[in-house]
Amino acid sequence: MTFTTATGPASRRAPADAANAPGAAATRPTLPPRTPFPAAFGAVYAGQVARARVARVPLLFVAAFQSIGIMVLLRGVVDSGNRTTGAQVVAGSAVLVVAFVALNLLAQRFGELRSAGALDYYRTLPVPGSAVVLGTAASYATFAVPGTIVTAVSGLALYGLPFGGLWLLVPVTVLAGASLAGVGAAIGLLAPKPELATVAGQLGMTAALFFGIIPGSRFPEVLRPVRDLVPSTYAADALAAAFRVSVNWATVSLDLAVCAAIAVATLGIAVLALRRAGSG
Repeated sequence: MTFTTATGPASRRAPADAANAPGAAATRPTLPPRTPFPAAFGAVYAGQVARARVARVPLLFVAAFQSIGIMVLLRGVVDSGNRTTGAQVVAGSAVLVVAFVALNLLAQRFGELRSAGALDYYRTLPVPGSAVVLGTAASYATFAVPGTIVTAVSGLALYGLPFGGLWLLVPVTVLAGASLAGVGAAIGLLAPKPELATVAGQLGMTAALFFGIIPGSRFPEVLRPVRDLVPSTYAADALAAAFRVSVNWATVSLDLAVCAAIAVATLGIAVLALRRAGSG
């Protein structure tokens, strides 16, 4: 009896044919299903809150005290009868608390994550990038809420302004925090070094302070387009309008709508920056 050994093209095709067999697909590893956004957001938020809880006292005191100090300092300069400027100072100082946390600290946080290679961990998880950005931003914004309330209430009492528009602090804090968080996250993710992210975040917070506490009508014409580029100015203007005796709700609604649109745009840019940083 003669045995023949198969050689040539037919034998070389055998492994490939076996790999394409119907039963071979069952042995291939499958990726886990993508986590829904609410669950992913909650997980990222809880993890970041647990981490930032250690530094909650400095966040509460530093963010609020610097804004209250600015209001006290400017109280000796602003005329007591000038409600327009007084309302702008109070509103800008309240939004500055949000800027300190959402812009400055978030830029530092994402800069540290990128430098330490921690973004690779999030890339291995089946969570959307928007949940990582929003969850981290929301965790830091949580610690800004008490300081924002204390600053606004102290400013209204200090400048003798009505408390009727204080409720608008809720949407203003959310929209200003979202828009500035997108900017802060993008800075931290795109900066080549964490030190540069820290400097850029501080410069952004300075811009929020400078353009937020001064009414837009007081700026020279050449600086007004620059002021329009700062996202927090729309939130500060809306809050300042609500602190006056006569409120133009059409203007307030328009400022909040613009701030919301900017928030969507900046958070979208931050998500793209997260993908770019993770693939780099």
